[in-house]
Amino acid sequence: MQRPALFSGGDAQMAAGDLGELLVPYMPTIRVPKSGDRVYKTECAFSYDSPDSEGGLYVCMNTFLGFGREHIERHYRKTGQCVYLHLKRHVIEKVPGASGGASPRRRNAKLFLDLETNSDLNSDDSEYEDEAKLIIFPDHYEISLPNIEELPALVTIACDALLSAKSPYRKQDPDSWEEELQASKHAKTLVQLDNGVRIPPSGWKCSKCDLRENLWLNLTDGSVLCGKWFFDGSGGNGHAVEHYKETGYPLAVKLGTITPDGADVYSFDEEEPVLDPHIAKHLAHFGIDMLQMQVTENGLRDNDIKPRVSEWEVIQEAGVKLKPMYGPGYTGMKNLGNSCYLSAVMQAIFSIPEFQRAYVGNLPRIFDYSPLDPTQDFNTQMAKLGHGLLSGQYSKPPMKSELIEQVMKEEHKPQHNGISPRMFKAFISKGHPEFSSNRQQDAQEFFLHLINLVERNPVGSENPSDVFRFLVEERTQCCQSRKVRYTERVDYIMQLPVAMEAATNKDELIAYELKRQEAEAARRPPPELVRAKIPFSACLQAFSEPSNVEDFWSSALQAKSAGVKTSRFASFPEYLVVQIKKFTFGLDWIPKKLDVSIDMPDFLDINHLRARGLQPGEEELPDIAPPIIIPDDPKALDIDESSVMQLAEMGFPLEACRKAVYYTGNLGAEVAFNWIIAHMEEPDFAEPLATPAFGEVASSGAAAFGIVGLDNQPPEEMVAIIISMGFQRNLSIQALKATNNNLERALEWIFSHPELEEESEPALDMMNMENNANANILAETGSEGPRIKDGSGRYELFGFISHMGTSTMSGHYVCHIKKEGRWVIYNDLRVCASERPPKDLGYVYFYHRIPS
Repeated sequence: MQRPALFSGGDAQMAAGDLGELLVPYMPTIRVPKSGDRVYKTECAFSYDSPDSEGGLYVCMNTFLGFGREHIERHYRKTGQCVYLHLKRHVIEKVPGASGGASPRRRNAKLFLDLETNSDLNSDDSEYEDEAKLIIFPDHYEISLPNIEELPALVTIACDALLSAKSPYRKQDPDSWEEELQASKHAKTLVQLDNGVRIPPSGWKCSKCDLRENLWLNLTDGSVLCGKWFFDGSGGNGHAVEHYKETGYPLAVKLGTITPDGADVYSFDEEEPVLDPHIAKHLAHFGIDMLQMQVTENGLRDNDIKPRVSEWEVIQEAGVKLKPMYGPGYTGMKNLGNSCYLSAVMQAIFSIPEFQRAYVGNLPRIFDYSPLDPTQDFNTQMAKLGHGLLSGQYSKPPMKSELIEQVMKEEHKPQHNGISPRMFKAFISKGHPEFSSNRQQDAQEFFLHLINLVERNPVGSENPSDVFRFLVEERTQCCQSRKVRYTERVDYIMQLPVAMEAATNKDELIAYELKRQEAEAARRPPPELVRAKIPFSACLQAFSEPSNVEDFWSSALQAKSAGVKTSRFASFPEYLVVQIKKFTFGLDWIPKKLDVSIDMPDFLDINHLRARGLQPGEEELPDIAPPIIIPDDPKALDIDESSVMQLAEMGFPLEACRKAVYYTGNLGAEVAFNWIIAHMEEPDFAEPLATPAFGEVASSGAAAFGIVGLDNQPPEEMVAIIISMGFQRNLSIQALKATNNNLERALEWIFSHPELEEESEPALDMMNMENNANANILAETGSEGPRIKDGSGRYELFGFISHMGTSTMSGHYVCHIKKEGRWVIYNDLRVCASERPPKDLGYVYFYHRIPS
């Protein structure tokens, strides 16, 4: 097989005896990977080239960074590093044997590269061969490996260590919640018994105890058995584990988690959740078609819901033949395991010209001035991702010969196009307890997380996130004195409430709910789903109506009073992002989704929501802070028992819940939950609450809420709470000191002094800016105020992100974007022309301003 030259006219093959002498000058630069070193042997730092690519991958023997053929020269010029390990995976087509069958033309069948691949390594048409060489720059001398006898021992050890190094994306922090899932060692060679077992689409139960929840299908013999028992009383009797101990059959899939995008697979032998690259084939053995499966609440699959109303079917446009799209701007993204929220947001972001210009337009400059480790540079990784999505390099249509072959064989092979955003996800989620995990996340929260990072990593004179930024005017009125206060804050998303009371099909909803309850009691399949139909105008009206302000302190009355707040746009952004607040909390504090249909308009006019400021006849509230109340006995502080019980019902220790509510000043279960997450690893986490006397310091380094220390040094717990809401540490301390450590007043103080944000120190931990649900980001508010692009409030819809599932903790995201006059659906790696864009079922909508 003829192999292409690595560089035209630059190859040179050395005689074996000269190898040791040739490497002597470079020995000081060759390192052996140590524990903690990240070895990037599967992906280029600047592109999505890999050993599978035509030019292979070059791994620096000093920094262990990987580079594609287009970028290796840049690294050589910048660092002077000369020795690289070149890795290449060759695809070798099999030729027909004498008997007419396919016989392999095999030279070296060893696959020693641990690569992500969409290819079937056991294909009947081709086989794979991995190759490694040492390349010495600038003359491109090649030294084929292995060549143990001729190479210095250090070089041999370094090469072996590099080739056997683990993925750099495995979590290094032992405190991280979970690791990225790895492919099971059993997946490729799993034996499946031909015992005729076929799994029905519903009605499963454990074959040993009749349990109907937490059921696992053994992928070897098709046994359906219950899982382990959990501390909260859920789970099963452990029959799936017992079956493995008796038979040694290693892999099982959790029933109810199977979707067209994958399933939850557990390896009893490896004792951890794993990926099964061949899951579709393994399920098909037992008669399960992944493309027809969907997840419902509690992991139960409802096969009786009609496809025309099923959320999964409608949003993914299942049942409709969709035409694949290829070329620039039509590149899909691989799902890394619940990473669809990231893919959907990034597809929408890079459909916006300002982001295209900032990162892809400036790509040469960004790459040339990138730091020595470009994998840890935000702008480099954004430019890399943008180029991967927009260049068309990773979205090429199949050859005509391949299409003819598929038709002749009556089979469909998915095209191995698209990019894997693993490096991008690893960097952008670093330090964040949720986004760095393998769990499903909220696309809206990730959007704000991304905007925070864009704000803090300027890429030129113009920040692309400016297109989303707008000012909100909040008018607060004391109901008794009728006096008002006007404040402004920065926001990036318009959050629209769902006006359930305005549903136009209330009678149908009532009838459906009665039928559903009857079916549930009789253990019958549920009736055909009826979805609430909500007019968009009602949601817009609900947004504009006044809302009550809890615990409002009136400076006019010098006492607590009833207060109302109204929000208006002090400016309109260039691009308006609208979130439909579908997610709420149930009585069990589990996030749930409102399954509604809203007639979202293609054209939107919100000019009537323009802020007007202080009106004639209105009188402002005095600028007086509420008094400081210090209790005689700090232990007498009330603890909101309802918040304590909400947290306890989630499975946290009761004493820990009491401490969380206490230290967060009774601000509610959600704030207390953040405290629990931040402190659950501490040794005294579940110890009884020990409140300090006045002036003392609590054992955990925090004072009780509202207590003033002798030196007025703010309690660390309260500083952490404000930081978790998105403010910098210096500003948080300054606000607490100015308000005698009163948490509520400190927050008010911050909002009334936005000019001080610019002067405080940069945030050290990027996750500190994430938990502010309303994106009240006050960064870059200098003397001229935040940068805004005000204009008309007339918009046109160009994209929306939809969610399937019952809560933000599960389900799947897809994105629809209008390009070149037609809608396109981005569903992970699949990019197709949309036939029926489900605009009424979206979660986050993207509008652009219509020029006046």
